[in-house]
Amino acid sequence: MHFNKNHAEPSLVALRRIIRENPLGIFTTAIDSAEHPLLQSSHIPFLLDVGDESSETELGRLRGHLARMNPQSKAIMDEVAAAGSGGPYLEREVLILFTSSAHHYVTPKFYRETKPTTGKVVPTWNYSAVQVYGKARVYVDARAEETGAFLGQQIHDLSEHCERTIMGYTGEGDRPGPWKVTDAPERYTELLRKAIIGVEVEVTRMEGKFKMSQEMPDGDIDGVIAGFRGLGSEVGREMADVVEERKDLKTKKKDS
Repeated sequence: MHFNKNHAEPSLVALRRIIRENPLGIFTTAIDSAEHPLLQSSHIPFLLDVGDESSETELGRLRGHLARMNPQSKAIMDEVAAAGSGGPYLEREVLILFTSSAHHYVTPKFYRETKPTTGKVVPTWNYSAVQVYGKARVYVDARAEETGAFLGQQIHDLSEHCERTIMGYTGEGDRPGPWKVTDAPERYTELLRKAIIGVEVEVTRMEGKFKMSQEMPDGDIDGVIAGFRGLGSEVGREMADVVEERKDLKTKKKDS
């Protein structure tokens, strides 16, 4: 990912917020295999565990799972089997990419300051994203007690997070309560657990950016905000709010 001083986000708290609100990550591995491609990626939802949510130094860990039939899972299982006593860890670091739901094409017509004076503007795309690197431990032995324990906890926690945070099913006021894994037949969920493998990534590096027109003059940023609001769509309103938020942060940094 390319970073510059206008877009790079140094705050781990802000980056964690992107992950929590957009848990579907692109999980990428590099595994030498005669049967499968070196590089493979899968879209899977992740949980991020940290002890102190306010910490600007704690990187934490990510937890997820993949279908056993996924070719990426098969490459993972092959590497673990070949490692033998080396343990259930992947040799190379893994990469997980998270992208915020707030992203959109930006037309030059939005720019109120530069376009009328010089015309030196081109289209771009505004987005926010986080890249996470780490060491992956995998849970592939369906008969092992630790695999069952990891997958049982991960599925429960992921469902709870998505039901409450993504869906808003908190059970408070007039909101319905969350769906629970125990709502499904136990035998059914046991069979499903045997069809997946677990992934636990100790994060070694986390970096991200908000590319939200911060590099533009204030007049152009105001035009982008107005332009997105003028779309009259939910994503337009969301984009306008994020661009405005980043403009305010830019102003505070300039004044401090």
